[in-house]
Amino acid sequence: MTAQTLAPPEQIVELSGISWQTYETLLAEIGDRQIRLTYNRGNLKIMVPSPEHERFKEVLGRFVETLAEELDVRIEPLGSTTFKRPELSGAEPGKCFYIQNISAVKGKKRIDLTQDPPPDLVVEIDITSRSENSLQVYADLGVPEVWIYNGLQLRINRLENGEYVEGEISLAFPSLRILEIVRFLEQAETMNYLELVKAFRNWVKSQIQQNQGVADQIKQNLQLYPQKKAVL
Repeated sequence: MTAQTLAPPEQIVELSGISWQTYETLLAEIGDRQIRLTYNRGNLKIMVPSPEHERFKEVLGRFVETLAEELDVRIEPLGSTTFKRPELSGAEPGKCFYIQNISAVKGKKRIDLTQDPPPDLVVEIDITSRSENSLQVYADLGVPEVWIYNGLQLRINRLENGEYVEGEISLAFPSLRILEIVRFLEQAETMNYLELVKAFRNWVKSQIQQNQGVADQIKQNLQLYPQKKAVL
C-alpha cells in the first residue's frame, strides 16, 4: 500500500491497494464527521475539506437551486449522500441533485444503485486534487452530468458512452449559458453571500426574459411569411 499527501488548503491523503471491505469499514467508522472518502478500483482518497472548498460548494449548490427555482424545474437535493457501486467505486459528492429521476428516489431513506438511479447532477469543487479520478468514479456510478469548479474554470461534463465529454450545454438546464456562472463564483470570497445569490438570480431572470424575447421574435417573423396553400 502506498500513500501520497497533497498540499493544503485541503488536507488530502491518497492510498492505493485498498480493498472494498476496508473502504466500507472506514465509512462506518467515520460516520457523519467532516471527512470525505472517494474509492475507485482499489484507490482511496481521504479529504478534509477546507473553508475555501466548502464556500464554493455551498455557493455553487445554491446557484443550482436558484436555477431550478427560476426555470420551474423540480429538483431533489441530496447533498453529500454516499453512493456506491460495490467492489468498484464509491463517492460522496460535494452536492448532488435528482432532476429527471426524482420520482424514483423521493422519500427513500437509502439509495441502492443496484436498484435506484444515480443523481442526475453532481457538483464538485476541485481546488487542489485531480478531477480525472473523480470523473472515473462518477462514470462508474453512471452520473449523467458533473460540474467541476477548480477556482478558475467551471467544466460541464456529460456522460456519453461511459466517458465524460466536456461541453458548454448542461443537460439539467440546457436553455441557459451555464459557464457564465464563473463570473459570480469569482465574487464568492469578497461579496456578501445573500447579495451574491440575489445578483445571480437577477442574471438568471434576465436570461430567461432574453430567451423568451428571442422566441417571441422568431414566432412573429414566421407569421410574416405568406402561407402556402396546399396543391391538390
